[in-house]
Amino acid sequence: MVRKAQAQAQAKTEPVVKAARRAEVRLPPLRPFEEAELEPDGDYDGVEFRELDLGGQDGGGALFMDCALTGCAVGETRLARARFVDSVLMEPRGVGTDLMEASLRDVEVVDARLGGVQLHGGVLERVVVRGGKIDYLNLRKARLRDVIFEGCVLVEPDFGLASLERVEFRDCVVRGVDFSGVRMKDVDLRAAGELDIARGVECLRGAVISPEQLIDLASAFAGQVGVKVAGAP
Repeated sequence: MVRKAQAQAQAKTEPVVKAARRAEVRLPPLRPFEEAELEPDGDYDGVEFRELDLGGQDGGGALFMDCALTGCAVGETRLARARFVDSVLMEPRGVGTDLMEASLRDVEVVDARLGGVQLHGGVLERVVVRGGKIDYLNLRKARLRDVIFEGCVLVEPDFGLASLERVEFRDCVVRGVDFSGVRMKDVDLRAAGELDIARGVECLRGAVISPEQLIDLASAFAGQVGVKVAGAP
């Protein structure tokens, strides 16, 4: 009986899901970016990019360490396999940014206005996406660990075949999300202000949802197990 009581007490104190470790970016004094444009495989350390039009430029494979990108246009900017470390992306805007297989570690993305971002195969670790709106975010086959989506709007994000571990959705709107083939561990969806799952409801193993969300998703769950829901004859 004593062991049972101890086990029950421990179960009450242990969290239902492990919390994501939050990115804490502290930037050093920065120097302004003074080059004509980004360079492939460039090395940018302690650089501030402020109110620049980087659209269509090629920074593929570049390293951005201790950098701040503030109010920059990144439409169709090529940043495939780029690495962002201990950096802040403030109010980036544009459509078609190519971040395929890019790596983001200890990064804050704040008030983004983006569409069609390609992060296919990317790696995100200790990343906070706060505020703003991102349409058609492609995170297929990406790996996310300790990632927080907070107070933002995600329209038809694609997490197909991705790996999510300690990922939280806080006070954000998630519309038409695709979770097909996703592997989840300690994914917290309870605080999402709106959750609309277009595909992959059967892949929520490893996630935590609220009782209200369970009711909203009941018909989708029933469909996955082949149960028809109808009124009494």
